[in-house]
Amino acid sequence: MGLSFSRRTEDSSTRRYRVVHETTYSYDAEVTSSYGRCYLTPREIADQRVAEHAITVGPEPTDRSEGVDAFGNTDTYFHVTTPHTQLTVRGESVVEVDPLSRTITDEGPALAPWELARPVGEAGALATQFRLDQRPPEIDDAVREYADTVFTPGKPLVEAIEELTSAIYTDFAYKSGATNVSTRVGTVMERREGVCQDFARVSIACLRAKGLAARYVSGYLATEPPPGQDRVVGAGATHAWAAVWLPGDVWLPFDPTNNKFVDERHVTVAWGRDYEDVPPLRGVIYTESSSSRIGVSVDVAPLD
Repeated sequence: MGLSFSRRTEDSSTRRYRVVHETTYSYDAEVTSSYGRCYLTPREIADQRVAEHAITVGPEPTDRSEGVDAFGNTDTYFHVTTPHTQLTVRGESVVEVDPLSRTITDEGPALAPWELARPVGEAGALATQFRLDQRPPEIDDAVREYADTVFTPGKPLVEAIEELTSAIYTDFAYKSGATNVSTRVGTVMERREGVCQDFARVSIACLRAKGLAARYVSGYLATEPPPGQDRVVGAGATHAWAAVWLPGDVWLPFDPTNNKFVDERHVTVAWGRDYEDVPPLRGVIYTESSSSRIGVSVDVAPLD
C-alpha cells in the first residue's frame, strides 16, 4: 500500500486561516452581459466556523443574490451588465477549523462491518441520493473489481476506508493537466493518473459500487512551504476529497490525494453528489469574443 495512512499528526489543534480565492477572466472582445454562479462561501459545520466572509465581483453586478442549495451549500448568483473585457470574482474568508473528532473514527459505526453502513430505511433516507451512480454511469467492471479488493466481507468500515485511501494514493499518479473537469472515472482508472478531483471521484465510485453513500467535497488545503523557503502568496489551489456516510447521519471525510483523513488543514466549502454540483464558478457570457484567458489565485494563510 506504499506510505502508511495518516490519521493525525502530533500537533493536531484548531487552526485559523484567511482564505482568498480570486478568479479573473480576460476576453479579446467586449462582453455585454455576464451571468455567474459561484460556490466560494465556506460552510458552517461542527468542526468549522466562519468568522468573516465576503465575495466581490468586478465590474459591479447589476443583480446579485445569495441562496442555499439542496445540499445546504451557500451559492452566490450575479449578473454583470456593464460592458467589460475582464471579469474578476474574489472570495475572502477567515475560517477556524478543528481536527477530526476521534469519536468518528474510533467508536461505534466506524468499527462495525462496512456492510452495516449502507443507508437503509428511514434512518438512511437522506443519504440515499449519495448512493446512486452518476448519469451517465461511472461504476463499471474496473471500478467494481477495484472496490472488491478492499471491501472484503466483515471488514470494519474505518479499515476499509483507510485501505481504499492508501490504495488510490499508491496506485494513481498525481499529474496536473492529465485530466479536466469532464474526464470520466473510467478514463482515470485506465490511465492511473489525475488530480485531487479525480481521486475523490474514483473513491466515490468505489464506495457506491458497494452500496455505500459517498459525497464529493470541495474546499482548500493549507500547505506548508519547504524548509527554508517562504510561503508563496497566491500559489495555492482548490482541493477536493470524499466522505462516506455512517449510521447516525455522520460523515467520515478522507483525502486520497494525501493518504489521510481530513483534518484541521482542510477548509470545507461545499459538497454534493459530484463536482458538477459544486464547481467554484460557472456562468454564461454574451460576447463576440473568440478567445479568453482565465487566471486563478488561491491563498490559504495561517493566522495562528
